[in-house]
Amino acid sequence: MNSELISPTSRPAKDGWHEIRVRIAPSPTGPVHLGNIHTALFNWLFARKYGGKFILRFEDTDLERSDRKWEELIYKEMRWLGLDWDEGPDVGGPYAPYRQTERLEIYRQYAERLREQGDVYYCYCSPEELEAERKAAEQSGTVYKYSRRCLHLTDTERKAKEEELRAAGRRPVLRFRVPEGVTLAWDDLIRGRIETASDTISDFVIMRGNGIPLYNFAVVVDDITMKISHVIRGEGHISNTPMQLLVYRALGERPPALGHIGHILGTDGKKLSKRNGDAYVGDYRDRGFLPEALFNFLALLGWTPPDGQEILSREAIIEAFELERVGKSPAIFDLEKLEWMNGVYLRSLDREELVRRALPYLQRAGLVGEPGELTAAQREQIGRVVGLYQERIKTLAEIGPATEYFFRDEIEYDAKAVQKVLKAASRPHLEAVVARLEHLGAEEWRVETLERELDGYVAEQGLRRLEVFQPIRVAVTGRTASPPLFDTLAVLGREKVLRRLRYALDHLVPG
Repeated sequence: MNSELISPTSRPAKDGWHEIRVRIAPSPTGPVHLGNIHTALFNWLFARKYGGKFILRFEDTDLERSDRKWEELIYKEMRWLGLDWDEGPDVGGPYAPYRQTERLEIYRQYAERLREQGDVYYCYCSPEELEAERKAAEQSGTVYKYSRRCLHLTDTERKAKEEELRAAGRRPVLRFRVPEGVTLAWDDLIRGRIETASDTISDFVIMRGNGIPLYNFAVVVDDITMKISHVIRGEGHISNTPMQLLVYRALGERPPALGHIGHILGTDGKKLSKRNGDAYVGDYRDRGFLPEALFNFLALLGWTPPDGQEILSREAIIEAFELERVGKSPAIFDLEKLEWMNGVYLRSLDREELVRRALPYLQRAGLVGEPGELTAAQREQIGRVVGLYQERIKTLAEIGPATEYFFRDEIEYDAKAVQKVLKAASRPHLEAVVARLEHLGAEEWRVETLERELDGYVAEQGLRRLEVFQPIRVAVTGRTASPPLFDTLAVLGREKVLRRLRYALDHLVPG
């Protein structure tokens, strides 16, 4: 058997490539799947590490499902994560166009070249005939391979088939003629040497009758014409690789270096899929994850930095990234770890930046107006509020529900909290607190003053703090948990605190 090694080795500085060129080629048929972005990230890191080019192109030959709105979403999500591209449909480049539907003439020319060489042939079989072949193979317990019935047609038979298809309003497809007795082998950048015998591969279709190319042909033509040097993609493409190598071989072209990264699995061990809403990038943005946190987290899925650190800047990740440290085993997407990491990044933000990031979520919750219409005093107050929760929240989406009692005039009281805490025994304490706080002016309404007054009352009465402070907390926030009480009272402000204490005495505390 003739064994062929037709893929270069892994080191990017070798192999004779003049420039590192990698690509991501999503299908614009829906929201951006997390697996696509993970693959894009590894390609982007590889390009930025070695000063190469990162190319974005769209595989939009699914004419029924592809839509420009999904392209715009892909742009949005990638930009949100900071994955910029050097060439693409929106920015152009030397190897445009970057949409497959705009490259049909290129595919036609390459297909015609293969047909003239005898590497592909017209197939006139109907779907019913092909299905019958598959069922026959299944019944006999053999792996299905196309029978090649159309390869051996005489000229007369071929003309008859063409007339038959024309009458039915169909056109023949083009099938690749798989050579026999060849071992296809490549040194995978991540998995090492992989071999497949050509005898296990059925003659595959490269062009539909309507002139639309199939994936394993189009991707090869695109990578050749765009001078792609390295292909880094998910392990699901390993089974496609032998067919693609056959196309490279027939065209006399050198294939790029190939590397297949492991799947991303959930903590249940199942592969993330498009049917899983948590597998869309936009979901994580909407749920309040920071792009730098998600970037850091995704980089660690399948890749381990040399020093084992987990919190790394974008620049540090680029500097440390090596394909040799990418594992072939599936990576586990642990939401709890992402939330922890996001919390670390949230706590690192200065107050002004935290406000900027939090404003869209506060606005979405109906708590603040348009960011551009806020006064300096309003922004300062928002900063004081979100600052109280900076150590407590894991995502920005939590900021609205957590802080709404600071922004609303009327608050909702937790019925269980009221029943448990605002009992008749708390009435004299709340009345005394109102009396002690009423004499404080707005300029005196500070943490230190509030602490002095309230601690003073507790000491004078020989009480435990909890007996007094918890009824105050429920009365002014509607809940049993909040940031430190004196900070909460100070940020809420004199008018709101006194109004809510009086409301609680009038409506919530038994007389």
